[in-house]
Amino acid sequence: MTVAANRANQVLLRRLLLVSVAMFGFGYAMVPLYNVLCDLTGLNRGEVQALAKNTQVDYSRVVNVQMLANVPASVPVRLIAPSKPMNVHPGELAQTEYEVENLSDHVLATQSIPSYSPQLAAKYFKKIECFCFREQVLQPHEKRKLPVLFVLDKDAPKDLTWLSLSYTLFESPKAAR
Repeated sequence: MTVAANRANQVLLRRLLLVSVAMFGFGYAMVPLYNVLCDLTGLNRGEVQALAKNTQVDYSRVVNVQMLANVPASVPVRLIAPSKPMNVHPGELAQTEYEVENLSDHVLATQSIPSYSPQLAAKYFKKIECFCFREQVLQPHEKRKLPVLFVLDKDAPKDLTWLSLSYTLFESPKAAR
């Protein structure tokens, strides 16, 4: 073997090692990069599908779920809860909608805070999608439907036969945009 061929083989070996290390590094970083991408874009909906597929519904029980809405008088917004209570089986994927309307002539940023009654229900009420997860920016006189997708944990106590989910909507401190 000549010196030139030997040198070419060493260069090729270094390049192949570099490609191997880069591929390993990319594979190692793939999961964290994917999680960041999903968080930024909202693409990570796998947990919703997993809940829907892996949930064991307890059809022997029904929990009456009442939705309520509150808005302080100083906030020019109307928040309307669903008018009828829902009968939900523990473990069942359920969906409902609130409605919000900006009653003012300016843009409003709002945030909703949930509360539960009885308090013990909060531990078993698993929200998958909720308008309370993020600030809602409303244009003047805008009306919008706000979804709530949830599962009542199948391990909820047997004596939990009803619960109330109440949202209080506040004007966000970042209201001036």
